[in-house]
Amino acid sequence: MFVKFVVLFLLLWGSIASQLNDIGFTYNGFGGVNMGLDGLAQITDNGLLLLVNTTKQQMGHAFYPHPLHFMSSSTGSVFSFSTTFVFAMFTQFTSIGGTAMAFVMAPSKKFPGASPAGYIGLFNITTVGNSSNHVIAVEMDTIKSPEFNDIDGNHVGIDINDLKSAQSAPASYFSDQENRYVNLTLFSGQAMQLWVEYSGPQKQLNVTLASIDVPKPTIPLLSLNIDLSPIVVDPMFVGFSSATHTFDVHNYVLGWSFKMNGKAKELTLSQLPKLPRFGPKKKSKMFSVGVPVIVVTLLLVFIFIIQFIVKTKKKFAEVLEDWESEYRPHRFKYRDLYIATKGFKNNELLGTGGFGRVYRGVLPRSKAEVAVKRVSYNSTQGEREFVAEIVSIGKLRNRNIVPLLGYCRRKGELFLVYDFMPNGSLDKFLFDQTTIGKMLNWNQRFRIIKSVAAALLYLHEEWEKIVVHRDVKSSNVLIDKEFNGRLGDFGLARLYDHGTVPQTTHVMGTLGYLAPELCRNGKANPSVDVFAFGIFLLEVACGRRPIEPQASKECVLLVDWVLSSWGKGMILDTVDRKLGMNYEVEEIELVLKLGLLCSHSIPNARPYMRQVVRYLEGEVPLSDITLLGLSTTTNDKTLVSLGSTVTRSSSVVAESVLSGGR
Repeated sequence: MFVKFVVLFLLLWGSIASQLNDIGFTYNGFGGVNMGLDGLAQITDNGLLLLVNTTKQQMGHAFYPHPLHFMSSSTGSVFSFSTTFVFAMFTQFTSIGGTAMAFVMAPSKKFPGASPAGYIGLFNITTVGNSSNHVIAVEMDTIKSPEFNDIDGNHVGIDINDLKSAQSAPASYFSDQENRYVNLTLFSGQAMQLWVEYSGPQKQLNVTLASIDVPKPTIPLLSLNIDLSPIVVDPMFVGFSSATHTFDVHNYVLGWSFKMNGKAKELTLSQLPKLPRFGPKKKSKMFSVGVPVIVVTLLLVFIFIIQFIVKTKKKFAEVLEDWESEYRPHRFKYRDLYIATKGFKNNELLGTGGFGRVYRGVLPRSKAEVAVKRVSYNSTQGEREFVAEIVSIGKLRNRNIVPLLGYCRRKGELFLVYDFMPNGSLDKFLFDQTTIGKMLNWNQRFRIIKSVAAALLYLHEEWEKIVVHRDVKSSNVLIDKEFNGRLGDFGLARLYDHGTVPQTTHVMGTLGYLAPELCRNGKANPSVDVFAFGIFLLEVACGRRPIEPQASKECVLLVDWVLSSWGKGMILDTVDRKLGMNYEVEEIELVLKLGLLCSHSIPNARPYMRQVVRYLEGEVPLSDITLLGLSTTTNDKTLVSLGSTVTRSSSVVAESVLSGGR
């Protein structure tokens, strides 16, 4: 029992000793700090530690109130320690100097009989140089004392029991940027920072000085190889001592940090108290020089402002034609979009496509995040029709569609404004290697597929007009923050009334998603979107783009590859390998087969989107009988698909038309 008690006591004592040995403190200013003060030393109202003031031939001391143990009881050597402080010294009598201060380690906070001036309030004529002093000091001295072999009246020195420095150097620091030493004037009244670091194992004492506005230099000003064990007695006090020689002297410490057995914590310079103004107040030259300068400056500023206003108005000038008056609620100001996108900077660029560049923006008034598509458009009549259709499409309201908020028209350019989708477009998740950590699983992909199908059903059949999107593809499917898919980018969309026939003859869209009949008649109808949706289904399930030029000849076109694999009974071999086996076989087979059916080269063989939605929701099964028209075993009919020629049987194609009507 006694042995256990002893062991427990030793462990507890070791823990306490370790904590004592690792003591540290940091003062970013001295407001409310308990310091041992005597002489002229005081703490000012704003937290400055003032060591001496204007009184001649006086001194002041300021010490940490508690003694510190520097010696290891087991080895008898001095611990490593580190300290840093910010100080400022000022004297009006710069020609003769007149002040000195020092960081001090001593057995006592009191120095009876010590003299001011050159003795820095530490020694007198009889005690200076005695080995019994056990005093270690780093002096910042502006007095050249021949009796102490001072090198000049502006130096830093390491003092051991004496004021004849063991090592000293002119006040300066090594500039790492300029690769040279930069001189400093100690009594300038400018704040400076000093570091004192002792390595117990290496028995080396380093002193580094720098202006407060530069980082700590890599090369110290002083480096002394010394074993402090014979000088140090336990315990010791640490603090500052200062003395005056002439009138009008001020020595301050702004902040102080100390650490035993470690690196002193860096001072937070922005939190340090402000120094008072030193020296006489400068005479104002306002009336002799300032007034003319101010008048000329104001005149130049006025001219600059006028030029800026004229240039800005010209830069943001917009033409609002009469025919646009009815669309005014849907029109954005170019200035707002310019500010929102930070001037359409590349840093805000979300992506670039064949029909424009898309930028992220934050509207200056509402602070709403938007995506702004910038499209060049030159035909006046075409532009008028385009704007009319864009405003109409802006009325679409469906949770599976990215809302089109409005437009802006300026100098041959159109700007389309959409709600911003934080997760970007679907193609990034399918093909961009940098997003592999965010790969979509099958459940997410299937949910996105159904969302896009529902969006197309709404556009084709459920809104007041028929909207043909004309550019359905993975890069135009946006992912919201809940990872739901939304169909976006209606820059190519066309709409017409139910029961009418579309008259557009422009072939527009993206290579790989274009229905074959567009190359013949150029007329866009819902069947064109169904074809592109079929390619989209294969793209999502296979994790492959519609066209892969680097693939083997039979695999260049995604639809041909899947069709060939289906004919061989190996359709699951086309599934995206990144999914592994983590998918529902029935669902992925449905998607692949439905993709082939929707991308059929014969428009009448493609299902309507309502039928597609019913297949995806499992309301109607997709049987292999329905897909017989895709068989590649006969060859008496030419089928154009994505620019390739595949021979098909006309009799079999006829059988592929969906039963049950449209």
